[in-house]
Amino acid sequence: MKKENELDSTCGISDEELTERFKASIRIDQEICKIKGLPIARYDDERKEAYLEYPDGRREYVKK
Repeated sequence: MKKENELDSTCGISDEELTERFKASIRIDQEICKIKGLPIARYDDERKEAYLEYPDGRREYVKK
């Protein structure tokens, strides 16, 4: 018999709902960073490089 603790419980929320809430929290955090003028870490799939995107739109690629 496996015991379930508080951290294992999702309070009846489906995986899809948890995923949507996680995505919304990331979007809200990024909006807050833009308002505060902070850069957002992103990844460029074409160049296969990480970069910081500033609120003014400029990108600063991470040096290796």
